[in-house]
Amino acid sequence: MRRRSRPPKAVRLAVRAGATAIVGSAIALPLVRKRLKIPGPVTLAVAASGPLAVAVLAPRSRKRDVALFAMQMWAFTVVHEMPYDDPEALRRRLYTHYPIKVDSALGVGRLPGARLQTILAGRRPAAALDRFLTVTHWLWFFEPYAVLFWILVRHPEHCPRAARQMAAVFDAGAFGYWALPTAPPWWSSEQGLTKEPMRRIMVEVGEPLWGRYWGPLYKALGGNPWAAMPSLHFATSLQGAISLAEGSRREGAVGWAYALVLGYGLVYLGEHYVTDLLAGAGLVGAVRVSDPIFAPAVGQVSAVIQRLERLAEG
Repeated sequence: MRRRSRPPKAVRLAVRAGATAIVGSAIALPLVRKRLKIPGPVTLAVAASGPLAVAVLAPRSRKRDVALFAMQMWAFTVVHEMPYDDPEALRRRLYTHYPIKVDSALGVGRLPGARLQTILAGRRPAAALDRFLTVTHWLWFFEPYAVLFWILVRHPEHCPRAARQMAAVFDAGAFGYWALPTAPPWWSSEQGLTKEPMRRIMVEVGEPLWGRYWGPLYKALGGNPWAAMPSLHFATSLQGAISLAEGSRREGAVGWAYALVLGYGLVYLGEHYVTDLLAGAGLVGAVRVSDPIFAPAVGQVSAVIQRLERLAEG
């Protein structure tokens, strides 16, 4: 059998240097994009190329997979926040009325979130429920990654598909934030757009709980207040539950329990309309149905990355 010849050292160094430069740019460029007035398409292209460059730099391993997904989520964070770089321009495209109309129809004349808040207002267990659902909401910032890590450790054969579909849900949802910027119920209530007021319970719980740290924490995590449609909180927790269930029925039950409690909480806390949750569930269904269609294309991209990886390794 003919042995594969090693690529020249200059080629290996060039590939590694190029991939390293892309990773560095993907991390640094989004941080300075406003100061340097870098065009949005350039920032998006550089951020999106980061995960591919990580795959080229390191041989396939669990650590590489974790680093690759971390770069993928950094790119998502950039895409999620960029529409709010110009709040006034985004405000002119903001949708506020259609989710109110749809939710009012679903709630038989009242917003389901407002109905829940009215039913529980003043009741003794309400404060404990507020804290419980708020913490459940905050746990979402870790939940999708914890799910994928669990699958990576316990069911590694399912991890590539689970990570691919989770990333697709995140990316497609971020596109929705660009294409259909939609205000959440708490914001519309503050503007007097809803028939009855809705509290933003997360803030009511967070301010006394975190004290002086609440302001910086809220600012860091609330990069785009109009990223509501679809609800990626619900969509990714739902995708995680389905992926867990593919490895274990018991683990899937835990994932489903979290997703359903989170969904209830998102509506009750005033963070999302039921419409947002339904759109998130529809997004998960679309990703899973289309996964076999796009899998060959993903395989072709993977083959190209593997060739570059071999060149980088020599």
